[in-house]
Amino acid sequence: MSEWMRADPWGYRLLFLGLALLLLFLKLLPLGSTAGAFPGPDLLICLMFAWIMRRPDFLPVWLIAGVVLVEDLILLRPPGLWTALVILATEFLRSRIALTRELNFAVEWLLASGLMIAMLLSWRLAFSLTLIPLPPFGFAVVQVLWSILAYPVVVGLSRLAFDLRKPATGEVDDFGRRL
Repeated sequence: MSEWMRADPWGYRLLFLGLALLLLFLKLLPLGSTAGAFPGPDLLICLMFAWIMRRPDFLPVWLIAGVVLVEDLILLRPPGLWTALVILATEFLRSRIALTRELNFAVEWLLASGLMIAMLLSWRLAFSLTLIPLPPFGFAVVQVLWSILAYPVVVGLSRLAFDLRKPATGEVDDFGRRL
């Protein structure tokens, strides 16, 4: 990764936006859409959780809200419901950045997994309360399980490809600001 990208959070924001648009484009492609096929993982959620736990200043809430709302509209989900759940989950992680900085990866993975499961259950509860027809529960559970299994891969690729890591306690950037 080049130096300007490490020093300026806007480079990572543009990178995230590009990755989000690429993942959305891949979701829209008619690949493997046969009946009974397993759903793929939600890589965008994995990417957001991984980046929020490492550098929450790179993903402001307005960027997350915009990306997920556009995803809601394009994928024909109820606008705002999944966006609200994602914002609640990412802000929960952002508010606990001092705690998550000290966690080892196994506990971080468990925290991300718990949030993914809580988001699934909340989403299904909201659908049930409003009497909207629900997709099969098994389909949603398989997607969450794939997302949980994909989380370490996304974290590893973010570290290797983009040099995205947790800052050490007391670490400062090139301008002397605490990370």
